Amino acid sequence: MARVDVIMPQMGESIAEGTVSRWLKQVGDEIKRDEPILEISTDKVDAEIPSPSDGVLAEIKVAEGETVEVQTVIAILETDKEAAASAASAPAAAAAEAPPAPPAPVPAPVAATPPTAAPPSPAPVAAPPPAAMGDGTSQTVEERLRQRSTPLVRKIAAEHQLDIRQIPGTGYAGRVTKKDILSFIESGAGAPAPAATSTPAARSAPAPAGGVAHPTVEPWAGDRVEAMSKIRKLTADHMIMSRRTSAHVTSFYEIDFTAIARIRQANKQNFENRGAKLTYMAFIVKVVADNLRKHPGLNASVSGNNIIYRKPINIGLAVALDWGLIVPVMRNADELSMLGIAKSIVDLADRARTKRLNPDEVQRGTFTITNPGVFGSYIGTPIINQPQVGILGVGAIEKRPKVMTLEDGQDVLAIRMMSMFSVSYDHRIVDGADADRFMADLKADLEDFPEGAL
Repeated sequence: MARVDVIMPQMGESIAEGTVSRWLKQVGDEIKRDEPILEISTDKVDAEIPSPSDGVLAEIKVAEGETVEVQTVIAILETDKEAAASAASAPAAAAAEAPPAPPAPVPAPVAATPPTAAPPSPAPVAAPPPAAMGDGTSQTVEERLRQRSTPLVRKIAAEHQLDIRQIPGTGYAGRVTKKDILSFIESGAGAPAPAATSTPAARSAPAPAGGVAHPTVEPWAGDRVEAMSKIRKLTADHMIMSRRTSAHVTSFYEIDFTAIARIRQANKQNFENRGAKLTYMAFIVKVVADNLRKHPGLNASVSGNNIIYRKPINIGLAVALDWGLIVPVMRNADELSMLGIAKSIVDLADRARTKRLNPDEVQRGTFTITNPGVFGSYIGTPIINQPQVGILGVGAIEKRPKVMTLEDGQDVLAIRMMSMFSVSYDHRIVDGADADRFMADLKADLEDFPEGAL
């Protein structure tokens, strides 16, 4: 007999919770591994979640419409059919046999009284993490991600009256691991400061490294005031967190797409016949993926005082939606052919706009490309998508006058298909020379793209 937990998956690096929108299976149903078991959703992604194992759905822990944190157990599978059947029937039998319980009005107010009857108690003041963790509305994305630690870590933090937000984390997205918190306690840094926890001011003051302070502005007569949507608020917090985390620097390069324009025009129909759309972005993704292998410093992340050089090259492609922005990820882009890249770009963008992306398709990106040029923008200075260290901005690709030098040395004015590229990079680990070498190689490969690479 074995019980298998079904958990709420991480639906993106800036998403800390998910909503059960619909159960596709009911208690007692037999389920095959990878068979859809439920649908979950956020403002970014709607997805069917596959079963992690063969078995029988023994228990549903989260009802439809309920929102819970990622990594929460939302259902139990039982691989032993007989055990699952008995487990499912036990609650019903117990309910049928048990006599009706008499009304008990007294215990309810007793249970509800302590929190309101003793507000001066120092206990909740000395251990803020548990209270803070439950209130996602007053926390930034960065804080929510850091606090999604294991129950054991949160228990240790509560026992030692520690705020997880103040502990350096080495886990994913800065999360605090058991090793982190034990090392923090052993170093003596975890000793509580009585002065900071014994005053009413300390109870109401926000943590120094805490939330994003959005200034308030007085609306004028006739103004329309609208609350931020969930996706807009998440994006705002994530962008501010990125600015605060990385030392942003941006470099700009002008790139001649004239040769690629001819190659694209000559091969468009062939790609369409094979079920793909040959866009300029396909050429850009191909060249970026090839050059990230040569310039691993742009395909990296910062973890404390360490640099993680990512082995896979997973390129995120920013997609503008009517309700916000999402970055689906093309996995192992350097291993794909031009046809594979072209198909993947269209597929990811279409499913992003119809909210049909799978949870793992918006995670584990190592470098991002954003294309404001599709709206006519000449160039932009994009903000790094944490925890990455580089993001490429693509300006409008259009005909412009360009000074050309002929073989005899004479300068002439020609009409060329031009674009401006920008790369924003994290100056903590990427020097200007590193970013410029990457961009110089990118420019050379795009301007001299071999037609045989198709």
